[in-house]
Amino acid sequence: MINTDGNHHEELPFCALPTERAPLFTAEAYDPVDDSLKTVRLEDYRGKWVVLLFYASDFTFV
Repeated sequence: MINTDGNHHEELPFCALPTERAPLFTAEAYDPVDDSLKTVRLEDYRGKWVVLLFYASDFTFV
């Protein structure tokens, strides 16, 4: 990415700290019970403990 001043600027990926709240999000997730994809929202789990794992290569066919 190039800034308006002409300098290159690398955007870092979002990385939350343990003391920060997770941003609200909506994502598709695999549901092994129904063997299907479903939409999940962080708001649906308000007041509950949530562990979010993301493995980018999980559905890559190499």
